[in-house]
Amino acid sequence: MDIKGIGSLPTLELGKLYNNEEKDKAQDFRAFLSNALDNVNKTQLNAEQLTKDLAVGNDVELSQVVLATEKAALALQLTIQIRNKVMEAYQELMRMQI
Repeated sequence: MDIKGIGSLPTLELGKLYNNEEKDKAQDFRAFLSNALDNVNKTQLNAEQLTKDLAVGNDVELSQVVLATEKAALALQLTIQIRNKVMEAYQELMRMQI
């Protein structure tokens, strides 16, 4: 029976696999953030368009405009608060001593 030593194990293969998984996770997180920001932007643009339609005199109910505007404002506030929390966490990590 031929037993190979530990030195013959493909260590580089494990490193490549680990790096690919990390890149995939980073891409997934990046895509998630991008989609979330796109949704906030679409909400803002929808509220703006409804407001313009109301001002021009198109057939838009006031309640729709108010709801869309509040939805856009809440989405923006939530995005700002998440950004603030991420920045606080980053600053806390930078203050840690290694």
